[in-house]
Amino acid sequence: MIYFQRGSETSTLSADDLRDGVEATLKAGAASGSVLAVPPDITRYHSRAGDITGIIYDLCGERLEAVLPALGTHTPMTAEQIAHMYPGVPAELFREHDWREGIRTLGEVPGSFMAEVSEGKLDYAWPAQVDVLLAEGGYDAILSIGQVVPHEVVGMANYNKNIFVGTGGADGINKSHFLGAVYGMERIMGRADTPVRRVLNYASREFTQDMNIIYIMTVIGADESGELVIRGLFCGNDEDVFEAAAELSLKVNFKMVDRQLKKVVVYLDPEEYKSTWLGNKSIYRTRMAIADGGELIVLAPGVKEFGEDPEIDRLVRKYGYTGTDNVLDCVEKHDELRANLSAAAHLIHGSSEGRFSITYCPGHLTKEEVEGVNFKYADLDEMTKRYNPESLTDGYNDIDGEEIFYISNPALGLWAHKDRF
Repeated sequence: MIYFQRGSETSTLSADDLRDGVEATLKAGAASGSVLAVPPDITRYHSRAGDITGIIYDLCGERLEAVLPALGTHTPMTAEQIAHMYPGVPAELFREHDWREGIRTLGEVPGSFMAEVSEGKLDYAWPAQVDVLLAEGGYDAILSIGQVVPHEVVGMANYNKNIFVGTGGADGINKSHFLGAVYGMERIMGRADTPVRRVLNYASREFTQDMNIIYIMTVIGADESGELVIRGLFCGNDEDVFEAAAELSLKVNFKMVDRQLKKVVVYLDPEEYKSTWLGNKSIYRTRMAIADGGELIVLAPGVKEFGEDPEIDRLVRKYGYTGTDNVLDCVEKHDELRANLSAAAHLIHGSSEGRFSITYCPGHLTKEEVEGVNFKYADLDEMTKRYNPESLTDGYNDIDGEEIFYISNPALGLWAHKDRF
């Protein structure tokens, strides 16, 4: 059921619109009783989930008993990040998701269903895992907050991904990511109906009906001046509300370029991107727009590691971004990679399959580290002087006679050419 929806391609929603949406949603589905909020972490700062969580606290007061950022495999938020993203929400309400130990399995999606949605490529059962707080906390309502935007693993981000991946466990995260990678990222991105989403929807229907999970989802876009604005707000408790949000997100966040791009420059905000695990959105979201033999340059002043989890970081350093066939061969041969299928999926996603070059310009990693994972390296200061984010605008730019396509934040969209979509 959709409790509230507002917005369009040209709308600019205000703080009052957000409050209207939260008030209507609480009245419809969580008018009384205890509440758990599940917003994203700092890597989704622009989702406006921080503002929405603040409104929930303001309206619910002591009924809001805990806030559980949906970390997935990300590094836990620092006290400074929490204060920055959730001003006014008491720090003592925040809990830390432990994706390796602090989870419960609600049930299993059968291997026969996995085989059906993967076109016979996989046949393992998928565990529907969530944080112990969701499974055993006894909350009267769970408010899942986030942004719908094109995504490389599930097609369109948020909805029940925020629950089963954001608060999920290692096995569930590994197997869902690997499903998306094996099926084919370019067959998934920008689509609401994908194999991964079908698995998550199966789990929602079968295992969470008694949990009163309510979804509050934004669609974010840039206005004519380049400022980020809220284009839509969608609240409800089933697939209908997600599909409505996804429909608007495609109109707002999907960018069809008029020609295949020879050189793309992407900037990664240092406050948001500390690793290639996150920073490789620069690859995922642009790969369908880049021409064969093209070049992607990633300006990454905050990047200091490959994986946010120490074990995944080690695996990325060991196996590198070497293409689908090689990664699948390594999964067959090495137990450690087979036990961390989300890392294997990430390695597949982060390779151009030899079709275009990827040059990372990190603020903290060395040339040897970058080249060790199969990327090219360039000095950040030198490249920033040539491609200065402060003087570039999103889209086509001319730099001393060289045409480049600039993207200031890859997390906010999906770029493609018609021949590759």
